[in-house]
Amino acid sequence: MRSDRRHLLLGGAAALVAAVVLRPGAALALTEDQAKSLIGKAVTDVNTAIASGKTGPALYTMFEDLYMQYADVPTIARSVLGTAARTASPAQMQAFTLAFRGYVSRKYGKRFREFSATRFEVVGARKVKTFIEVKSIAYMPGEAPFEVLWHVSDKSGKNLFFNMIIEGVNMLAAERTEIGAMIDARRGNLDQLIADLKTAQ
Repeated sequence: MRSDRRHLLLGGAAALVAAVVLRPGAALALTEDQAKSLIGKAVTDVNTAIASGKTGPALYTMFEDLYMQYADVPTIARSVLGTAARTASPAQMQAFTLAFRGYVSRKYGKRFREFSATRFEVVGARKVKTFIEVKSIAYMPGEAPFEVLWHVSDKSGKNLFFNMIIEGVNMLAAERTEIGAMIDARRGNLDQLIADLKTAQ
């Protein structure tokens, strides 16, 4: 049976969506080796943050910085907001992106110390349509090794990841469902959602 603890490995990245579509005719300059290198560095930096001994806001800040460095945050934020993003003003999208970034960092950062002994091994990469899928194996004490896939794109002008799939569970889609439920509970009031995300744990 899949352990619920594995789902907490999303980290600052975690919070991601379905596939990113590049501009029509745009070539994918990103290579498989570059994508593998990005994920290797991201995992190393997350482990360093966990081992830093920091807790609370100090640790959340470290995760937020890593999220900004390795994840395509604007794309992720727009994707998890779903249909509400179509009517959001530029100012609302900017505010939501900032609030969502902090929310994700707190949400997963406070649980990451539980995974300080987890080891990721990057074992391959392949081109999938307009992005590179990096395959890794996670080794968590007390658990059987399990597969984690990372979706990496250069659409933003930088090599960044925008989704994780843990044992077949699309974490970007999961975050979209959660945020969708939150905005429905607020009768579509995006400003209220933004305000609530700023303090949500």
